[in-house]
Amino acid sequence: MFHTSPDPASPHALTAYGWDDGWEAAFAPYADQGLMPGRVIRVDRGLCDVATPLGTVRADTELVTPGDPMRIVCTGDWAAVDAEGDPRRVRTLLPRRTALVRSTSSKRSDGQVLAANADHAVIAVSLAAELDLGRVERFTALAWESGAQPLLVLTKADLVPDPATLAGLVSDTEAAAPGVRVLPVSAATGEGLEALGALLATGTSVLLGQSGAGKSTLANALVGEAVQDVRAIRDSDGKGRHTTTTRDLLPLPSGGVLIDTPGLRGVGLWDAEDGVAQAFAEIEELAERCRFPDCAHRSEPGCAVLAAIDEGSLPERRLASYRKLLRENERLAARTDARLRSEMQRDWKQRQALGRHMMERKRGPMRKP
Repeated sequence: MFHTSPDPASPHALTAYGWDDGWEAAFAPYADQGLMPGRVIRVDRGLCDVATPLGTVRADTELVTPGDPMRIVCTGDWAAVDAEGDPRRVRTLLPRRTALVRSTSSKRSDGQVLAANADHAVIAVSLAAELDLGRVERFTALAWESGAQPLLVLTKADLVPDPATLAGLVSDTEAAAPGVRVLPVSAATGEGLEALGALLATGTSVLLGQSGAGKSTLANALVGEAVQDVRAIRDSDGKGRHTTTTRDLLPLPSGGVLIDTPGLRGVGLWDAEDGVAQAFAEIEELAERCRFPDCAHRSEPGCAVLAAIDEGSLPERRLASYRKLLRENERLAARTDARLRSEMQRDWKQRQALGRHMMERKRGPMRKP
């Protein structure tokens, strides 16, 4: 059985991968079955690489690939694995503490787990292209919903040599992500890397961002060696091809581990109401001061949100983005919840009827021939 002890073949060997007393307690029933703990560091076509007390092993995931896509083995998972055999098999997954999930398609209601058991969600935003605050808000909502702490990293800061301009970009990003630290970083000059490494020195971090955001370059800089392939981006639009095709868990020399992910072209929210609320915390706080508890923040009297927009303390763009993400999340929820779908259809019909009624009032009563 695998219990924590000074033995190098004990779970102490997994401390560098995040093993702690909580994981040991969760694994205890499987230790009694003669299984060994391990952390999934890479998944590839039904097989995965697992860091175990005996080193990295290749294991089959067939036994834990159910119909539920949310339970498919993912990088970052902790698992109970056969202690011997060829191939070894993953027998079960330990309950996840956090899970970074996006919707798989705008036409489907499935969720896709991008990474499991992350403590920090590092969102890479390239300064080689125009800053897209809407995308920042979307990634931040995704991160908050996962249970991880978001951290926004403005990569390629060396491309913005003017300190005042860089400070303005940092300020704009902070305004779009209340409560989230924003750190400008350059892998080319080393700016910000030491501070970032210190922030990620404990726990598990997952690196997110669009293709061309500089994630692979950043991962290499943090690890201290070329572990990820890097390709040049196009000068025309600042975009690049996917250089990372799998999700890899990489130990960091300063401590902690980093999960690098492929570039995400689209980030659909999946059951992210709480994440949206945290990403737009200032709007949620203002809404509590509205005169009506069901205020839609459109034209209602006593609306604290609209008052904040009028006085200039809340950008109108923030409210529009908030509404957009809430609508997207509601549409997805409606596809998975028949009751909610029925309520949305009823509300839609009521709005249609009200619209027709208002049009008839404007036209006046129809005259009889």
